[in-house]
Amino acid sequence: MNDNWNRRDFLKETGLALVAASAVASAEVRAAEPAANRPIAKKALKLSMVKSGNSLLEKFQLVKAVGFDGIDMDGPPQNHEEVLKARDESGLFIHGVVDNAHWSQPLSHPDPKVREAGLNGLLTAIRDAKAYGGDTVLLVPAVVNKEMSYADAYTRSQAEIRKALPLAKELGIKIAIENVWNMFLLSPLEMARYIDEFETPLIGSYFDVGNIVTYGWPEQWIQVLGKRIMKVDIKEYSRKKRDSEGPGAGFKVPIGEGDCDWPAVLKALSDIGYSGWGTAEVSGGDRERLQDIADRMDRYLEMKRA
Repeated sequence: MNDNWNRRDFLKETGLALVAASAVASAEVRAAEPAANRPIAKKALKLSMVKSGNSLLEKFQLVKAVGFDGIDMDGPPQNHEEVLKARDESGLFIHGVVDNAHWSQPLSHPDPKVREAGLNGLLTAIRDAKAYGGDTVLLVPAVVNKEMSYADAYTRSQAEIRKALPLAKELGIKIAIENVWNMFLLSPLEMARYIDEFETPLIGSYFDVGNIVTYGWPEQWIQVLGKRIMKVDIKEYSRKKRDSEGPGAGFKVPIGEGDCDWPAVLKALSDIGYSGWGTAEVSGGDRERLQDIADRMDRYLEMKRA
């Protein structure tokens, strides 16, 4: 970390001083924005959510048919030829790839061999994203637990990610860091600093709205992260279900029926100038279930006006 970092520099970098000044002007502009410039302009889902279809092509065709614009490839690596065939024949856009190794082989692990395997997983995801025509890889940068300290997670993960930057630059793929329940980067100020220390536009945030709700407010994180946000994951969270059934149960509510303040989230995204992908990351299912998710995204993310 930079010992010369001071409060003035940090506030300047995070853009906090601009939030209040820009809020009124942004709100006035938003009412006149064309559809293409709405905060969530294109909707997608994760491949693992699609539970119907015998082939990848059939899955892609189903996703397209129920109203999604694209897909984020998660799960085990796929056969490139099959993926490209499904993409081209369905017309479904592949906007990114989720790193497949970041939980099982975290970049914060004390064993160098595990970190090396995690780095190789990240490099594979970067190559896959390029092959599919996407522009981001979603990365959980580190895991903190009893055996992996917070300080070590910070330095180790940054060191490993820097090793992936030459390939990311060569292929034009961005590494988007997701906020998850990994006991790491627990405030938006810290996440902003972590990203900025790479000193490259190739590193940014894959902001997950629902993951924040149990310990914060998504719109506040959005204001701080600002232009660092590259993509947005869409999920819901209920504090009531969390309190009565446990933390994981908070996700077991449909989009629009939990504690995510979607109007505030959309306003915050608009204020920072975001207009791009919103990717559902919720429990999936068959055609009926996917249609309901698409319809809820249209409704609560204001993608279609009544």
